Amino acid sequence: MPKAATSLVSKQAAEKQIAGFIDKFNPEIAKLIREVRTFLRKRFPTGHELVYDNYNFFVIGYAATDRASDALLSLAAYAKGVNIFFLWGQKFDDPHHLLLGKGKQVRQLRIDQPALLRDKRVEALFIEAEYHAPTPLQTSGKGSTFIKSISVKQRPRR
Repeated sequence: MPKAATSLVSKQAAEKQIAGFIDKFNPEIAKLIREVRTFLRKRFPTGHELVYDNYNFFVIGYAATDRASDALLSLAAYAKGVNIFFLWGQKFDDPHHLLLGKGKQVRQLRIDQPALLRDKRVEALFIEAEYHAPTPLQTSGKGSTFIKSISVKQRPRR
């Protein structure tokens, strides 16, 4: 399938498509992706999911709108694991030095076990992500899921 424009499809159709993206990974990584996604969906219920099945990564961004520039963080999966990228992470107070990366903007958190997501230190990072988001998330309602792009060529997911 060629790279697609932003599309809001039925919830059922989007979920089926996302399941297919995740099924490309080995079972252990696929399970971790599903667990992290479920956690983030509950943690940011009003955030819109922006889904990209790119060449290097399978990514689900969480944003106040359907624009990637409004994203506060993203789940990024590749054959060897899952990370959460904090798109404004260089601004964060990270006294426990959980975040990796030295770029001008983005920092990442490696997720080896879903239990890490419930750690108070990681919750502090989620609060920082909301605080530094370019557009605040809505305080009520539910976010939608947008399939933003699908790359024809992809690195192996297993």
